[in-house]
Amino acid sequence: MNTQLLSYYEAIEQASADMLSAARTGNWDEVVKLEGACVLLISQLKHAAGNEKLAPEESRLKTRIMQRILLNDAEIRHLAEPWLDDLDQVLTGKSKTLH
Repeated sequence: MNTQLLSYYEAIEQASADMLSAARTGNWDEVVKLEGACVLLISQLKHAAGNEKLAPEESRLKTRIMQRILLNDAEIRHLAEPWLDDLDQVLTGKSKTLH
């Protein structure tokens, strides 16, 4: 069993779960910090995966992990939309009108 490759996938999944937790509480600085950790892990995974192959059972596990990562990412993006809209308005000089 190729535990090194799977450990990268699991670490990325954990980082994405931590990002989602931070996004749910509105801690966007933490989300950005964890995103940087994900980038590093993905880079390391790409390097390690170049020389390794997963067995069929491992590939199925990898697929389940990737699906969870994608679900976390989708929810993070959904949570970030209002924040990104507010940021865009600030950067373009438009302010929200309060009534």
